[in-house]
Amino acid sequence: MSLAMDLLNKKESLSVVGLGYVGMPLALAFSKVYDVIGYDISIEVIKKYQMGIDPTREVGDEAIKEAAIEFTNDEEKLRMAKFHIIAVPTPVTSYKMPDLNPVETASKIVGRNLLKGSVVVYESTVYPGVTEEICIPILEKASGLTCGKDFKVGYSPERINPGDKVHRLESIRKIVSGMDEESLKEIAEVYSQIITAGVYPVSSIKVAEAAKVVENSQRDINIAFMNELAMVFDRMQIDTKEVIEAMSSKWNSLNFYPGLVGGHCIGVDPYYFIFEAERLGYHSQIILSGRKINDAMGEYIADIILKKLILTNRPVKDSKVVILGITFKENCPDIRNTKIVDICEKLKEYGIKPVVSDPLADRAETKKHYGIELVSREDIKEADCIVFAVAHDEYKALTEEEILKMFRTGKAEERVLIDIKGILDKKGWQEKGYQFWRL
Repeated sequence: MSLAMDLLNKKESLSVVGLGYVGMPLALAFSKVYDVIGYDISIEVIKKYQMGIDPTREVGDEAIKEAAIEFTNDEEKLRMAKFHIIAVPTPVTSYKMPDLNPVETASKIVGRNLLKGSVVVYESTVYPGVTEEICIPILEKASGLTCGKDFKVGYSPERINPGDKVHRLESIRKIVSGMDEESLKEIAEVYSQIITAGVYPVSSIKVAEAAKVVENSQRDINIAFMNELAMVFDRMQIDTKEVIEAMSSKWNSLNFYPGLVGGHCIGVDPYYFIFEAERLGYHSQIILSGRKINDAMGEYIADIILKKLILTNRPVKDSKVVILGITFKENCPDIRNTKIVDICEKLKEYGIKPVVSDPLADRAETKKHYGIELVSREDIKEADCIVFAVAHDEYKALTEEEILKMFRTGKAEERVLIDIKGILDKKGWQEKGYQFWRL
């Protein structure tokens, strides 16, 4: 009998290592058909799950409370499982180099508790070759077992879009790969039980690794193109949003908008591809150029804020700038790699201490990672400039009266409105005399 059937018959268990925005939805989906062990190195994260709290807000507290998952930070509990899925983050360093420490640490943990006959599947985004050249040797050394003989390995890239309530785990076709035909078949059968959209088997682990970094690099390049257009159109005094809407009237137009590119995928994955390409002697041109454009957008927007403040004839240093939103995308609590921080840092160079608010971001996490004290929107007053940085539904629903309450009293032309996400009525605010700008 195959391992997939043993899992289905509850004779064996499955583990998910790393219970973040990717791992938690995965563990929950698998728990509906298999016995699941949810492991995370963070005691705080495990405690929240055990209390029925979903810190990711991806599946909700109620789903966590009802989930038949054994949450643990005791790595020895992994010995109860034969099918392991590693879904830990793969960030970059301050020098934009791949930081494989999380995936290497997870490999050591799984390796120390690996049993003969097991299958290990990696979901963490990596450049082609990492699974076979770096992770497998770690598993072998930590376990004392031989890959291919005692255990098998595969790769199935995560494709979850955090905060997206339409394109969910189950409805996104899953790329699967294995080190050989036997492991590929086993892995495909296991995932097929939860992915209603079906699986997409590929011929090798490297192909699966490449597919992941390429799909995010493609999005990064397209957004960089729109960001470059937005900067040029601004000089031409042309509204970028209007241009895109007009262009989108053609059937084959790509629906990309300019913006800040942060998060754990699009702003990170291209660097993994660039790193491996340069290691092999090829200097990236298009992908690296796109990264440079997108990485510079925070400072560009900060410069726009400063220019608009100067036009109000108020001393820039004494101006109160309020930034609404710090998560990397709308309706999502994830603050990883947020480019709002770049705006804040640039403004501080001119003596401005921006006030930041976000209804979804965790205050303690924001303070810990960025040193930023979040404030409640209701407490914001006397603003000279308000920056709509993230398109949370709460911000889209704000009335004109609620926005005005945050501003300092005075003339409209002394007030600055910056709309990064294009959620405000540009014509209406400009007609009122505001210093209005949108990307």
